[in-house]
Amino acid sequence: MADQYQEPSSAIDSSTQLRDMEEKLRLLKDRILLIGQSLVDEREKNFSEIQELKKEFFKIKEENQRMKEFLQRIAEQLSNSARKEEVLMLQRQFDLFRKE
Repeated sequence: MADQYQEPSSAIDSSTQLRDMEEKLRLLKDRILLIGQSLVDEREKNFSEIQELKKEFFKIKEENQRMKEFLQRIAEQLSNSARKEEVLMLQRQFDLFRKE
């Protein structure tokens, strides 16, 4: 008779252990799903940031190119203006010689 009472106790222990394991598995599954969702969210956030950085990079690159072109034009104009001054100086000298 003592064996009959032990069997239900071990059956209760087994069912309790089974429920505990099922609960642990459910919690583990929930954690894994949360981690997976966090990874997906982080990946999307990083992707968006990378896209934004690419846009900014190309914008800065275009601005840099425009500044180079602008500086090139200024350098050309400065060299042309120096030549104009030289021509004006020669013109004045020519005018001085003509007056004499």
